Amino acid sequence: MPMPVSKLSIGAPGVSRRASGLLRPFAAGPLLAAALVAALAAPPLAAAPRHDTLTPLLAGEFAYQAGQLEQAARWYLQAAQAADDDAALAERATRIALLANDDPATARALRLWRQRAPESEAMRAATATLYLRQGRLSKARRELENLLRSPDPRGWRYALMALTGGRDPARIARVLGGLVDSGAIPEQLPAWQEFGRLALRLDDEALARRIVDQLARRFPDEPRVAVLRAGQLQQAGRSDEARAMLRQAEPRAADDPEVRTMLVIAYESLRDFGEAARVMALGPQDTASYGVRASLLARAQDKDTLAALYAELAADATRPDPGRRLLLGRMAEFLERPAEAVDWYRGVPGGPQRNEARTRTAVALHQLGRRDEAYAEAHALQDDASAPDDTRRDAYLLEAELRQRDGADEAELDALGRGLAAYPDDAALLYARGLAWERRDRIDRAEADLRRLLVSEPENVAALNALGYTLADRTTRYQEALELIDRARAAEPDDAAIVDSYGWVLYRLGRKEEALVELRRAWGMMKDPEVAAHVGEVLWTLGRHEEAQRYFDEARKLDPDNRALRRALERFGLPQPESTP
Repeated sequence: MPMPVSKLSIGAPGVSRRASGLLRPFAAGPLLAAALVAALAAPPLAAAPRHDTLTPLLAGEFAYQAGQLEQAARWYLQAAQAADDDAALAERATRIALLANDDPATARALRLWRQRAPESEAMRAATATLYLRQGRLSKARRELENLLRSPDPRGWRYALMALTGGRDPARIARVLGGLVDSGAIPEQLPAWQEFGRLALRLDDEALARRIVDQLARRFPDEPRVAVLRAGQLQQAGRSDEARAMLRQAEPRAADDPEVRTMLVIAYESLRDFGEAARVMALGPQDTASYGVRASLLARAQDKDTLAALYAELAADATRPDPGRRLLLGRMAEFLERPAEAVDWYRGVPGGPQRNEARTRTAVALHQLGRRDEAYAEAHALQDDASAPDDTRRDAYLLEAELRQRDGADEAELDALGRGLAAYPDDAALLYARGLAWERRDRIDRAEADLRRLLVSEPENVAALNALGYTLADRTTRYQEALELIDRARAAEPDDAAIVDSYGWVLYRLGRKEEALVELRRAWGMMKDPEVAAHVGEVLWTLGRHEEAQRYFDEARKLDPDNRALRRALERFGLPQPESTP
């Protein structure tokens, strides 16, 4: 799935998930890159000199950057074999082979790593991961038990990393259950917490219950255990019991910010936004905590409580605190008092908050129906030479979002085009326009913009993922899509959006069981309607209709208007959900 378009939000306040690109530590010139990439068409040299590591190392790195992970794994293995005592190179060869899902190459690289660093805990973790993937579960468990008994205090973290890398939730759950039964997990609260969270992500209700029961026995007075148990109860569909468990931990929230944050997140996952706001009010307050409360109350549609909080803060806003006035403007927006919001925003004094206030002024004017003034405000910011470039660039993105909200397709594209005229090849503008073209089914133009972005930023992870996903979802160029997504995976192997894209292209390639493993992993990391729709579609095509329906229902709850959900339901002749107003 593509990552979010921009950091701007014209909806409810709160934390938005932002995508970030990742630049490589070095980049090659175009001639050298072209020569090395061309060489990748052939298999690794069979008879390279024993100590010639440079050629396969360079070829391996360029294959890796090009998203040709199978080639990269073979070249890196050859480089590691040529380097007699380089443990770091053997480790890198192992990790790339694991990423490429090349078990034979992983096994050979691991043998080299074991010879060169026999005491390495990281090597043992990689060995356990390979055993898990091969289905050799007793061997995997033995390696993990050795890690958990290690004198190295990080041993349990290596074991956790090894389990997470196993990918197949059923195998991971089986081995983790064995570790619980054998008493292998150390008597440390952080260790039990993390293994408990892993069990919850695996969607294994029985295993999660066993781990949380053990936690409760070992750490009976620890509020963090109550939060974890609430998660297990919620997963089992026992939401009322989950809420009761959370209430037991609340007395500690006022004095412990970490506990307070955990409780807020737990209530939020139960969609009890009002309760989350109530807990957030415990303990000392500042502008940031007031902002979180306002966001939660807005999501709860509790306008009475939000209005009371607004009145309280407004009465104490006589001094020109820019952060507080910015927050009051946002609160006024949610209370559908856009005229007051404009006053607050225009009262923000100079400083970094001033530019954001000007941006929000355009949003509030748009809410007032004063669209010409809203666009004039955006244009003024775009033309203000004294404003930072990021702020001016964001004003084009904002205008495009407002035009999209108005249903003015051509005006949206015009705003992005003017932005690109002012900031040629800007990544955020190209990314936004690429997704705008995709929404209009102009895949050729979406691809052109995303490829243009990749010319200037070859390792932009969001663009690699978006282009790969678009090709997988909207064309039949699956192998090309896989290479793009693999380049993104090489940079961010555990990003949920990228894992979802990887699972989706595997499905489109007909590798349904492999796809299901990856898509379930993405769902465990991020409860997103598009991910749920993808899991449901794969399950449906595998004939597991009842299980698929459960994921379709989850997607409906999260966003009934999600395009992936609606397309999947239409494909299978299932009833469409009612649109949100």
